[in-house]
Amino acid sequence: MQAKLSTMFQSLQVRNYRLFASGQLIKLIGVWMMFIAQDWLVLELSDNSATALGVVTACQFTPVLLLTLLSGRLADRYDKRVLLFAANTFWTVLALGMSVLVLTDLVQLWHVFAFAALLGTANAVETPVRQAFVSELVGTSLLPNALSLNAAVFNSARIVGPAVAGLAIAAFDVGPVFLFTALSSIAPLVNVVRMRTVDLHRDALLPRDERASARVVDGLRYVWRRPDLLMPMAMMSVIGMSLFNFQLTLAALAKTVFHTGAASFGLFSTALAVGALGGALSGTGRRSRPSVWLVLGAAIACASFGTLVGLASTYWLVVALLVPTGFCMVFFAQAANQRIQMGVDAAFRGRVMALWVLVFLGTNPVGAPLIGWVAEHFGAGASIWMGGLISLATALIALTWQLRHSGARLRFRVLPMPRFYVTSTDC
Repeated sequence: MQAKLSTMFQSLQVRNYRLFASGQLIKLIGVWMMFIAQDWLVLELSDNSATALGVVTACQFTPVLLLTLLSGRLADRYDKRVLLFAANTFWTVLALGMSVLVLTDLVQLWHVFAFAALLGTANAVETPVRQAFVSELVGTSLLPNALSLNAAVFNSARIVGPAVAGLAIAAFDVGPVFLFTALSSIAPLVNVVRMRTVDLHRDALLPRDERASARVVDGLRYVWRRPDLLMPMAMMSVIGMSLFNFQLTLAALAKTVFHTGAASFGLFSTALAVGALGGALSGTGRRSRPSVWLVLGAAIACASFGTLVGLASTYWLVVALLVPTGFCMVFFAQAANQRIQMGVDAAFRGRVMALWVLVFLGTNPVGAPLIGWVAEHFGAGASIWMGGLISLATALIALTWQLRHSGARLRFRVLPMPRFYVTSTDC
């Protein structure tokens, strides 16, 4: 057990990564608390308007659509450590300003919309830079482990943050929660400053004059010429848009299908998050680039379980199915992320990861209204299983293409354990 734990958390032995991960954990707990407090505040200021919540979501994610690719260019041209410090400083100043408005009762609804848009802008810059910076912290050999731990940090914060936020809002109201978010965002600033630049893995970067000419279009062409990068991104764009909307669909499922309250929605979210944490930790032992077959298998499993969630007829069956669904969602996303990061040239990593963030997060403003329309007209369960079937069809089409492209064959074996396997492949 000690050996397994040592392997699972091996990247934490690297001082720079340990500083990075601890700062992110503290900040992300505050961020998830802030999301809950922000939604609560919007409902208070708008007389419980769901439309206002939709506007806030659009304000948060629209900058990702508009700015992420440009941020990837910045990541390939300039020092990622400095960019992270600048983006997190902007975030901290905004959070402090918002907390002052809330604590002094001067806040208005338009302040929340502006705050969400500006924070979305900071996220659009910070996220691709942070994704690309991980390889400089640990190097290629530990990159799969570090990426898995990043996902574990994110999902741990997603479990802890909302639970703490609920208690804090009940005890102190939303103002102190915003203040805690602002203070927690100082942690990554301090830890970025404490990092040792001499320990960063920057040997593979291009010379300064070549980095200065890095263009967004070059990154897009680079991905287009690489089917091994293009396929996981294409799958994620469809699956992310059609299935990864559980924050919206589970709330509708709890309220309109099972006629339960916020506590039941919270249990749905917790079950999904627990499975997601398991999916993140399951990839920590990986030491090499995930195969295309692993990514495809994870996508098929994710889509299958998502479909079953939408078709489940009882409340507790939904809870039970959300655990493996969360596991497969993160396992698929993490395997695809690792396959991309470990297959990309270092000089293009910032722009490629910006494109990954765009297909992973930037599809939310497009997918959420469509999924919401389906849920309103055909039911919340239908919005989930339809998204699952679209995702399953996408994964199966990708599998068919990969089998034909590689000349491989998919086989099924009954003994000693029933399983599918691939033969005659060099992937």
